[in-house]
Amino acid sequence: MSIQSNSVSPKQEKHSWKIWWELIRPHTLTAAFVPVLIGTLLALVAEEVNWLLFAAMLIASLLIQAATNLFNEYYDYKRGLDTAESVGIGGGIVRHGMTPKLIMNLALSFYAISLLLGLYICAASSWWLAVIGLICMLIGYVYTGGPIPISSTPFGELFSGFFMGYVIILIAYFIQTGHVTSEVSFVAIPSLILVGLINMANNIRDHDGDKANGRRTLPILLGREKSVRFMAIMFAISYLWVILIVALGIITPWILLILLSIPKAVKATKGFIGKTVPIEMMPAMKATAQTNTIFGLLLSIGLLISYFA
Repeated sequence: MSIQSNSVSPKQEKHSWKIWWELIRPHTLTAAFVPVLIGTLLALVAEEVNWLLFAAMLIASLLIQAATNLFNEYYDYKRGLDTAESVGIGGGIVRHGMTPKLIMNLALSFYAISLLLGLYICAASSWWLAVIGLICMLIGYVYTGGPIPISSTPFGELFSGFFMGYVIILIAYFIQTGHVTSEVSFVAIPSLILVGLINMANNIRDHDGDKANGRRTLPILLGREKSVRFMAIMFAISYLWVILIVALGIITPWILLILLSIPKAVKATKGFIGKTVPIEMMPAMKATAQTNTIFGLLLSIGLLISYFA
């Protein structure tokens, strides 16, 4: 039997693994994991899969997403957007005393590892992927870095959805098969939308603060109420799109399992209605990310069933 003190020194708290875990914003990592899984399982249905390539692609995507979150932490601090009271941030700098240099070095380290994994992926598939990979990494940086961050414009949702939700599926499929089909392009559309909505949920929550700091995000242009309506419409399009491609015989009907995730999408949308305080919108933000995760996992299960059927 041992007696433990409830007090934690600032130094211990600063280097707690929980702080490091929060720093990379784990709830956003499914935006990298799910597209890689979907693209790989689409390849499995069509051909054989190299699981080592899958692992390399998965780790690289997760590291790029984590690095993007760290860049966001660094530049939001530098621009004075983050304070100890800010909601939804890792808080490594403003709450736990980490230096901005440490955050930037960690982000660049993640990029360096991703680059090495990318070299392996290119060597095993095509060197043309190096260009696409570098573009994705550049977008990850300028999303919050540079003189005009993408995150401060109305195009944040489009860029995050396209590169994280759409392009990753195509790359994950290509490295396994050496080509991309129209079927894969069609199946990737809902992922584009749902990953973009994760970003939009964040921007709806930060609407007032972003507006005060001169940002021009999509929710600021649309207004809070219209943004929630827009989110509901895009959720609906995601599900209707899947029904359409199944009805047209483009993909297996088993992926209609994604319809089971509709209650989570409804919860995410309703969670924003009538809310103006950021902390009150956190459950809705969480539900939005969970919708993407559950949707993607159910789609993946559908693909696996069709493979073994």
